[in-house]
Amino acid sequence: MGADKKKRASAPKTDAVLTLRALNRATLARQMLLARERIGVVAAVERLAGMQAQVAKPPFIGLWTRVEGFERGALARTLADRKVVRATLMRGTLHLASARDYLTLRGALQPGLTAGMRSILRQRADELDVPALLRAATAFFDDEPRTFDELRDELLRRNPKIDERAAAYAVRTHLPLVQVATDDPWSFPASADFATARKWLGKSPAVDADPAPLIRRYLAAFGPASVADAQAWSGLAGLREAFERLRDELVVFRDERKRELFDLSDAPRPDEDTPAPPRFLPEFDNLVLAHDDRARVLDAAHRSLVVTKNLRVLATFLVDGRVAGTWEVERKKMAATLVLAPFSKLAKSEREALSLEGERLLEFTDPDATSRAIRFA
Repeated sequence: MGADKKKRASAPKTDAVLTLRALNRATLARQMLLARERIGVVAAVERLAGMQAQVAKPPFIGLWTRVEGFERGALARTLADRKVVRATLMRGTLHLASARDYLTLRGALQPGLTAGMRSILRQRADELDVPALLRAATAFFDDEPRTFDELRDELLRRNPKIDERAAAYAVRTHLPLVQVATDDPWSFPASADFATARKWLGKSPAVDADPAPLIRRYLAAFGPASVADAQAWSGLAGLREAFERLRDELVVFRDERKRELFDLSDAPRPDEDTPAPPRFLPEFDNLVLAHDDRARVLDAAHRSLVVTKNLRVLATFLVDGRVAGTWEVERKKMAATLVLAPFSKLAKSEREALSLEGERLLEFTDPDATSRAIRFA
């Protein structure tokens, strides 16, 4: 306890102003986007504070763009070995997380998951007996891994009058479940089986709701950041009090709009003139979703070009550390074409650098293609 007090007391304090570019470089450094790094898959997923994974493929691309020498099989093995899991976490969405982080941090997210369920279901939630649902669903998924379609069928079999979709959503947001990895090309089929965390990992997540470990993990991956930023990323409301309890161990900055930003004292904050190479980010990448104020990486004018009306988050590319356009791969038989849609005109050197990186991307995403091309839309 004495050592902890000494550590907190020695944490540096500052009201220094960080420019938007300085915030950009700090975030890129933590997200391994200033340079690919030699790091194991589990450590990389932890360093990134999890990876958004509504779709199975994007996390593979997200690790490829960040980790030196990354191969698809490296993530597939950690999923099969149960060292990394795919589960409902931040903001009620599917994420990849290390098994260790999942077991440690999920309890702190439960208030946000409950609030999210009530926000979506509204009055429908009042008609559910959630404890009884969780008992039934636990037995159902403990028996063997099953899909949510099968769960809804089972709930209707038990009670033909139940609102089976609302009931299944309550289960999804309250029962710690993980998806079962398979030998599919990207480790999960479109409709994956779920198992209880207790059965899949051999133990249940901690029920501790203290958000402090979650905040530290967030700042390590996305800081310096505001309270509102952490709330937007986690889906938790009311984190101000938790930040205040941590204030003595954190360093405090201001952004150019004088908003208070918190950070870990020993986190990287490189010079704002540090070069940032071109990088390709997959759909739903947390870099463009992890802050309430996304200006450090994404211009407000371009936000609607990245996040669609149906809440799909498009794949993007970075130029000088900022989101400069979107991309997709067009596949026609054995030909793969990477189509880049810049938000504004790119310099010749930028197009050349993106083309070189794009060729490497196609080799990763479409290794079976007999011809590959780059096209700027």
